[in-house]
Amino acid sequence: MDIVRNEDGTLVVPVQPERSQATDDDADASSEEAETPRQPTQPTTRILHPGEGGYDAALAEWDLQQNPDRPPAVSTASGRQEAMALVHAVANSPDHTVAPAVASLSDPNASGEALRHVLVGGVPSVEAFAAEVAEAEGGDPLPAHKATKIIGEVLSELDSS
Repeated sequence: MDIVRNEDGTLVVPVQPERSQATDDDADASSEEAETPRQPTQPTTRILHPGEGGYDAALAEWDLQQNPDRPPAVSTASGRQEAMALVHAVANSPDHTVAPAVASLSDPNASGEALRHVLVGGVPSVEAFAAEVAEAEGGDPLPAHKATKIIGEVLSELDSS
């Protein structure tokens, strides 16, 4: 089952259900179960919101699913600078629109690669990136969950264009 990214930034991720453990009371039933074929356990899903534990890793996995043949992300200095300006612009826009900001990029591929590189590093990498954005562009650092949500929106927009 693939990870699904919703319009609101939430991710629907597969979760393997936990196996129940047999008790002594089930000892009599175990001989009957040996004769009865077990039903395979179907995976269930969970919705992860930006900022929840595991969200960054799931978003990186979702991004990889969009293009499984993509080589590992490599961040360039110019791509990172443009990505920082983009995240800052989206975070501070009154209507929080991503499409016009992405359309204004001079090198969308380099910016996307820089953002993918940030995601691969997980929460510490996102926090460091948010601090770097604040230092370069001004203002307070974005909380990691907000920065991650914007990165997801940008990557989704880049993949759809």
